[in-house]
Amino acid sequence: MKRKNIESFKKKYKNYKINSEIKSKKVRLVGEKIESKVYTLKKALKIAKKLALDLVEINPKATICKVMNFKKFLYKLKKKKLKKNLRLTKEIRLTSYTNSHDLSFKIEHAKKFLILKNKVKFSIFFKGRSIISKDLGEKMLLKCIDLLSTFIKVELPPRMDGKKMFIVLSPKQNTLKKT
Repeated sequence: MKRKNIESFKKKYKNYKINSEIKSKKVRLVGEKIESKVYTLKKALKIAKKLALDLVEINPKATICKVMNFKKFLYKLKKKKLKKNLRLTKEIRLTSYTNSHDLSFKIEHAKKFLILKNKVKFSIFFKGRSIISKDLGEKMLLKCIDLLSTFIKVELPPRMDGKKMFIVLSPKQNTLKKT
């Protein structure tokens, strides 16, 4: 790894020592295509250079080093963090005439989605002449907001888009706990 890259990584990843930063005289070497045993630091660096990879200190207390592509390792770490932060939007479909039992069932599903920190989109599609009763659809969506009021913050209030009315709800940070 080039010196400029190492210096920029130093700031972000202080926990890892790379190649010449490792100060131990002997290290336990692990990695793919390598016999796992104790080597001198010079020998371990030669092995890493021969494989065109980096020598990275994983555990400083036990002086365990791994031969790997450090850039690829950092990329996977970033990808993992992004995956944790990724939130999905789950859609729950209703009609303006959905009965109370079905609504309570769908509200329970919404609670589960919110506990998993996903956004929930309730939508009502008006078929044929049901478009006349937009107010019933809006009441249904407002009822959903009311039933979930302790769990959610409203991201988008009831809104029409062609023949579809929808709301988007996101979880409140403090009130959600896995049960």
